[in-house]
Amino acid sequence: MGLLDFLGGGSAADKASKLKSKVTQKYGDPATRQKAISQLGEMKTPEAIAVLMHRFTLTVDPHTTDADEKEHAFEIICGLGAEAVQPVKDFLKRTDAASSWALKVLEQILPNGEVIGIACDELKRLGAEYTRDPEKKVVLMGYLEGKDDPRIADAVLPLLSDMSDDVKMAALQNLAPRKHEPAREKMLELLVAEETGKRVQSATIEAIATSEFTVQGFREKVEKRLGEGWHLDKAGGLKKRG
Repeated sequence: MGLLDFLGGGSAADKASKLKSKVTQKYGDPATRQKAISQLGEMKTPEAIAVLMHRFTLTVDPHTTDADEKEHAFEIICGLGAEAVQPVKDFLKRTDAASSWALKVLEQILPNGEVIGIACDELKRLGAEYTRDPEKKVVLMGYLEGKDDPRIADAVLPLLSDMSDDVKMAALQNLAPRKHEPAREKMLELLVAEETGKRVQSATIEAIATSEFTVQGFREKVEKRLGEGWHLDKAGGLKKRG
């Protein structure tokens, strides 16, 4: 009996869909998941790749089994090369979970500049609007951190206004070493805003200092936010005491 006979008739999407529940089965016999992963790999269709990506959205016990299954799925998807790009990009756009795995796959297939562009485009699409789970934004910015590309700062900057403190802090950490001048006023506005919490205030002070920005136009308000460990020099630069 061939694979298609086993799966029955229908479109490629139907065949892949029949295996999704098995690939994402958290409990029960691991052999069921593992067989489904192999079957999807044999199909080599965009629909099969899309289903395989969902294996990265759950964690199973024991850890070694989980790691082995994810590595198997990863190798299958990467082995399909260019055919995997669009399904993985679609997964990244439509799914909040497993963003790091999507980026990891794309890194194996595409030049770095293209993956950076995909991550920046997704950050711009998400914007600073409320999302139930901010982890995806944090993951995308973490991937872009330390990379040298002029598109990154423009994609990250709006996230200083995000509703999530974790997102704001990830944006500050990403932007600080870039010394991106348009970020100066946004950082200062964040620092002096009444609703900004202490944790974000501390991260903002560090980011402004790392960026070597002055506080021109905000000096009086900034001085009220500084703890004992910081002071302003005559030029308005933030300096650590001692």
